[in-house]
Amino acid sequence: MRDVTFSMSASLDGYIADPEGSIDWGGPAEGTFQHFTDEIRGVGVHLLGRKLYEAMLYWENPEHARNFDEAERTWATLWAELPKVVFSRTLTEVEGTNTTLATGSVADEIARWRAEPGDGEIALGGATIAAEAAAHGLVDEYRVMVYPVLLGGGVPYFPQEERRVGLRLVETQAFGSDVVLMRYRVAR
Repeated sequence: MRDVTFSMSASLDGYIADPEGSIDWGGPAEGTFQHFTDEIRGVGVHLLGRKLYEAMLYWENPEHARNFDEAERTWATLWAELPKVVFSRTLTEVEGTNTTLATGSVADEIARWRAEPGDGEIALGGATIAAEAAAHGLVDEYRVMVYPVLLGGGVPYFPQEERRVGLRLVETQAFGSDVVLMRYRVAR
C-alpha cells in the first residue's frame, strides 16, 4: 500500500507560513533543493491545496523556465510529469500538466490512489490537506524541514486537534544555514 507523506518547511515554532501568509523566511538553504528533487522522485501523486497549487504553477511557466539552471529544469520536468490533484472550494478548473481538480474528499482521493496500481508515495501539500488526512489517521510519515526562525504565529504545520499521535524518528539531516530535516513515521 502506498504511504501518505506530509513534507513541508516549518519555522522552529511550528509554522509553515507567517501571520501574513508569507513563506519568504524559508528560502533555499544549501542542499535543500537537491533534497526536495530527490524526494519528488519517490512520489506517485501529489495532493495539494489551492494556495500551494497556485505557487507551484511557477514551475510550469515558460517565461520562468527560460532562466532555470540545470537543477531547476530537472525539478520542473519531474513536477510536470507528476500527477497532481488540487483541492479548492473556489476553482472550477485547473491548469498545468497532469493536474486535475479533486472530485471527492481528501480521504476519498487517498483511498482512490491507494487502490490504483503503481508505485510512489501519496504526497500531501498544504496544512489544510494534511490536517484533513491526519484527522482520519491517514498520514504515514511527517517530514519537517525546520528553519532557524521563530514566527510567533501563522499557519501551523501540525493540525491543532486534541488528538495524540505517537511518532518514531527515522531520520535527521542537517543542511546549510542551520536548516534541519526531521522524518517521523507514525507509530501504529
